[in-house]
Amino acid sequence: MGMSSEYDQLLDRAHYHASRFLHAVDQRHVGTRTTRDALMAALGGPLPEHCSEPADVIDALAVAADPGIVAGTGPRYFGFVTGGSHPAALGADWLVSAWDQNGALYVMSPAASVIEDVAAGWVLELLGLPRAASVGFVTGAHTANLAALAAARHDVLERVGWDVEAEGLQHAPPVNVIVGAEAHVSIFAALRLLGFGARTVLRADADEQGRMRPDSLEAALARCSGPTIVCAQAGHVATGAFDPLARIAPLARAYGAWLHVDGAFGLWAAAVPSLRHHVAGVELADSWATDAHKWLNVPYDCGIVICARSDAHRAAMSQNASYLSRGTDRQRDGTDWVPESSRRARGVTVYATIRALGRGGVTAMVDRCCALARRMADRLRSEPGIDVLNDVVLNQVLVRCGARTAGVIARVQQEGVCWLGGTTWQGADAMRVSVSSWRTTEGDIDRSAEAIISAHRAVNG
Repeated sequence: MGMSSEYDQLLDRAHYHASRFLHAVDQRHVGTRTTRDALMAALGGPLPEHCSEPADVIDALAVAADPGIVAGTGPRYFGFVTGGSHPAALGADWLVSAWDQNGALYVMSPAASVIEDVAAGWVLELLGLPRAASVGFVTGAHTANLAALAAARHDVLERVGWDVEAEGLQHAPPVNVIVGAEAHVSIFAALRLLGFGARTVLRADADEQGRMRPDSLEAALARCSGPTIVCAQAGHVATGAFDPLARIAPLARAYGAWLHVDGAFGLWAAAVPSLRHHVAGVELADSWATDAHKWLNVPYDCGIVICARSDAHRAAMSQNASYLSRGTDRQRDGTDWVPESSRRARGVTVYATIRALGRGGVTAMVDRCCALARRMADRLRSEPGIDVLNDVVLNQVLVRCGARTAGVIARVQQEGVCWLGGTTWQGADAMRVSVSSWRTTEGDIDRSAEAIISAHRAVNG
């Protein structure tokens, strides 16, 4: 068998299994109906000693893994802010795997470099951010926060004469970090990796929806001296609420602080005229983090880090060695903007999705998800004993189903019509519904709402 025909056979088998999955995903049990032990028995075993036919491996893998595949790309997965891969993004992702390009340097893949350059410009335009900002395609919003805050660390320390990349943090001037009381956990994880201990972080108070209070931020800024970083939020993970950036940004600027905005999914509100007021002032920040696999609906993994101060971004991320053949200033080297060398050409899926949807399609997708979230809230709050806890300003619906919310969540997950997760809100269990898939329809919302109401009745009596 020639190499070409071998590839054809393998890709045909992969296409068969992928197509079979995608055609059934709308009706699939959304969660899982298997156990870890069962999956280990089907997929595990001793280290293979001999070769197997690659096509047989693909067939066996697809069959054995299937019971443990969660329908996260389907229309009724609401457990996390997870988009379902848009067809253009999925097709582009298959090409990325076939091309197997390293997006680190222009010379390693001129096509990947130019595609990411174009995609970066489109993202900036969609989000209403400065066109001269630098953009890096990373693994997710967590890594985007990490890269942005590394740039922030570089900048605020450079202003007081400290080269953190050369001298480290051991003897550096202390850096003040201020976050909202409801900041996402990924902010703290990023700060930890950057050498800022969790106990040293200052917290500004938040209101009943989780929004940072500007008066509390100003009081914290007034107590600080020296290098300072402020982390704000566009889209609270439970309520969808936005920190008041139009008031926060001038405060940060007045006190000489770097302002970073964690906008993993909420930043995409900027693409919708009717939602854009939520992110008023966002363009005044110094850095931003978002996630394309959430509302742009590209496959994992594809976060986006953006910095208004590209010199600080490059200084914090870039690597240089005699054997690394660098491009000119006009040629994008992806490794300058991300904490990786060997990296997938992630921007290709972003390019393909925006090319397929256009500005109007991105706007419609985000707007429709928000309308569906409001529909879900209306259906649920009509049921006695179910309370919607948040102002549904975006795509998040926060729900409490009486005293046994955790039991309702467990029953919904077990029945598999939809999948949603739990959280703790203001000291009690709550259910979190996130609507962010291009696949979700009004029918999916209605069917899911009925499943939640039925589970509520069964559990609470």
